[in-house]
Amino acid sequence: MNAQVYQAVVAAPGFALGVTCNDDELLGIDFLDARPEQAPKSLLAKETVRQLRAYLKDPAFALGLPLAPAGTPFQRRVWAKIALIPTGQTRSYGELARELASAPRAVGGACGANPYPLIVPCHRVIAAGGALGGFSRDRGGLFLAIKRWLLEREMPTVKA
Repeated sequence: MNAQVYQAVVAAPGFALGVTCNDDELLGIDFLDARPEQAPKSLLAKETVRQLRAYLKDPAFALGLPLAPAGTPFQRRVWAKIALIPTGQTRSYGELARELASAPRAVGGACGANPYPLIVPCHRVIAAGGALGGFSRDRGGLFLAIKRWLLEREMPTVKA
């Protein structure tokens, strides 16, 4: 099995983010097991690291990076809908499926194929009734823990 080569790795609480890019476009962000950071190998990787750190510090930070074209036409339609979900809010797979005249499983499949997590915030898509559902094609373990952490960070705090 070939190990993925990352242009940078950003440490986060309990996990890491692997950055893949060329000189002009971000190719993907991967959720990884916790590991040491890896210094950026290019200007775009350096900017990606800067923005990811800003987001991790303040979930209201708007990520804006040049993304390489990816996905099928359907996946791109799903990702465009997901990109509109504001920080601190969620939508269900079923809600998005109805808007797209599709099925919740198809929306879930598109979420799992998203190469740009955090930028296209698939963690904001949850199951009916408020359950977390899956994340990154996983129904438990590290990825679901990351989804829970991201949502808890993004939800506005209520002060009594």
